[in-house]
Parts: sequence; C-alpha cells; structure tokens
Amino acid sequence: MKFPGRRNTKHYFPVEDKQRSSFDDEINRPGNVYVVGMDQLLVDIEIPVDDEFLSKHQFQKGESFIIDHELADKIYWDYKNRGLITGEFPGGAVGNTLHNFSILSDCPSVALGTINKNIELGDYAFKYICNTSSKVNLSYLQPCPKPMGRALCFVGQDSERTFAISKGCMNDLSAEFIPQDVIEKSAALLISAYTLRDENSPIFQSTFRAVEIAKAANVPVVLSLGTSGLVQERRELLLDFIPRYVSVVAMNESEAMALIGIEDPLLACEKFLEMCDMVLLTVGARGLYLGALTDAEQCRATKEPLHTKSIVEYNKFEYSRAMRRAECKEMIKTYTHINPFRGGPQMIKNTNGAGDAALSAVLHDLAANLYHRQKVPKSPKHVAEFLTYSSISQISKYANRVSFEVLSQNSPRLLRGLPEREDGLEEAYWAK
Repeated sequence: MKFPGRRNTKHYFPVEDKQRSSFDDEINRPGNVYVVGMDQLLVDIEIPVDDEFLSKHQFQKGESFIIDHELADKIYWDYKNRGLITGEFPGGAVGNTLHNFSILSDCPSVALGTINKNIELGDYAFKYICNTSSKVNLSYLQPCPKPMGRALCFVGQDSERTFAISKGCMNDLSAEFIPQDVIEKSAALLISAYTLRDENSPIFQSTFRAVEIAKAANVPVVLSLGTSGLVQERRELLLDFIPRYVSVVAMNESEAMALIGIEDPLLACEKFLEMCDMVLLTVGARGLYLGALTDAEQCRATKEPLHTKSIVEYNKFEYSRAMRRAECKEMIKTYTHINPFRGGPQMIKNTNGAGDAALSAVLHDLAANLYHRQKVPKSPKHVAEFLTYSSISQISKYANRVSFEVLSQNSPRLLRGLPEREDGLEEAYWAK
C-alpha cells in the first residue's frame, strides 16, 4: 500500500507496478489490508439556490432531512429542465470516504449497503458504480427492487449545503447481508450516524450487528456524525453508542455542539476523549483539531512551539501516536491543531465532502499501521499496541492536505491522488 503523508523514501514500502485489474476478490488476497464502510448509498445532486427557495419549502439551512419521492422528482426536473443542476455525483458520507481512502492508499475497501438490482445503462446505480474507485469492492451490496436514494444538495449563495433526501432503498440493508468474516479481518469499520436515524429501518439493526462483530474482533469502529440536526435528534442514543462501540469520532463544530453542548473545539475534543480514543474535529476556515489518547511511556514531546488556548500547552505531546484506552497504563490526552493548507483554496465552490476527505486520511493511517505491523512485526514502531501509524501532528497535516484537494474541485470525491511534487511546498510541512 502507499503510506500516508509525504515522507522520506525509507519510510515507504514500495508500491508494486500497476498491472491489469483483476475480477478476483482483492480483500481475500494474503496480506491485503482493507477497511469496511456501511452506508446509505446515495447520488448527490447539486443545485444552486437562494434563501427564498429554502424558505418557500421550509428547508432549514445547513440541515439534512427526508422528503418524499414526488417532491424530490418535482424539484429535480424543474431545475434539470432549466439547466440549473451543477452536478450529479456518487455520494453518501461513507461512500465518499471509502472512495477517497482507496484513491489515497491504493488499497481495497468494502462497501456495505443497498443498490437497485435492475441496473440500466445511464441510471443512478450505473453512474454510482462508474464514478466509484475500482478499489472499492461493491460485491457485498444487497440488491433491492427500489431505486437508489437521492440527496438533493442545495448549495446556498454562502456555499452552505442543505440536504433533502429521497430514501429509495437506502435504508433496506438487512442484517443477513453483514459479512462477519469481512469485518473481522478489516483494519477498521466506518459507519455514519445517518444509519442510526430510524430505529424501525433494517439498516439500523444492521449497524448494531456490524459494530458488535467489530467489537468482538477488536476492530476499530470509526463514526462520522452527520449533521447537527440529526445529532440533536439522536443525541441520547449517540451518547450511549459512542462509549460502547466507537474508537474514532469525526465531526464538525456544529455537530460537536449539538452532541455535547461545548462550543470551544479543544474542550469539545477533551470531552469526546472521555468517550472514545481519538477525535477529528473540523472547524471550517480555522482548520481542524485532532485529539487522541496515548500512554505516558509512549508519548513524544513536540519540537514545535507550545500553544495555549483553553487548554494550557495543548500540543505538548502532539508527536505521539494514538492508542486505545485499554492499552494505556497511564493515559494522557493530547491534541493538535492545524490551519487550512496554504490558507485554503482561493475559491471554494462548495464544501461538500471536505470532512469526508479529512477522515479518509485518518483511515489511511489506521490501515497503514496494521499493514506495517503485519509486514514488520518486530519494528520499533510496534513496541506498543498503537492505533495509528503516524503521530497525530502528522495525521493532521495529511488530513488537512486531502481536505484542501477536495475543496479545490467541484466534486465531493477525490478525482485523483495527491500530486507527487508541489513546488513551493515547505519541507517542514510534512516533517515528522
């Protein structure tokens, strides 16, 4: 696999020469490392709108909600016939993250979810498959008679995104289609709070089935929180679910506020580390924060200037690698913060997928840790049971860079990997 971030040659394992793609199941090849993601498979349809449109339909800006098929069709064809739809992309938070992970790592990933069983040339299911990395294994999807789900992504004049979702078959994933052996051998299980929205839907029960399997096999569970409205709606369930099952939580500041009521990002990370092992918190134009647990014996002091905000010298041990709570004899909470790469893109068309991109970098690092441990089990990097391959400082730089790449394009998914060279990019940015 490719190793995360930008490192000296000695830190890489060679990537094999590109060969013809095989129809064989890559995840069953000896030594392969992969991640599994459960998702409501969706097609994102981006439509530029103004506040008057949102008010007319009583759509709350920045939130995600369910609408019926008829209303979705009416809005879609109205804007389609006027040529005002700016893009139709394969979507879903987990789907985006899996695609990006496979692009970055050159490793397989496995998607669990539902898709229309009667796929026709040019329909949404066909486009979803065509625009998803071939490294994303779709053979474990459950075929359904209903059409795929659609997410109408209304992009406001301030680039704020509002999602109106027509469900289709997106919630119909049965627990019978959860492959136990695939999850047990994976580097991580990625889920979204969206699958926990409706307790009466099959995918709700399937989510609990999947996390129970992961927990029993000691596979890290990574949770993406969704939108603040969803988090507020399922707050009590999530506050119980995270400590029981989740290793890594990813969110933005409004979602963190909805769940724990803390606005300050550092204090929010501190609170989340009482429930999980690692937290990714994106804060828009102010970059992102990473928080993690580590053991006092394994912590590494930063060589960067110390910073104090709501937590004194919060980055003192940012060169440390994340560990699970159960592996820490003397637990320490450590944090890092990074501003947007190069100040952010000169022009941001919309922010759809930026958080998913940052999370894909975190997943890449988790998978790299397992890969390296399998290849070089006696390496000094494995003197303890670390959760990540890199320090949280290094991961923050990598996540920041990947997020920048998505923000620079008009697509919620990476169209390519990161460039091999970037003129003017300071070496110190990628230093360990």
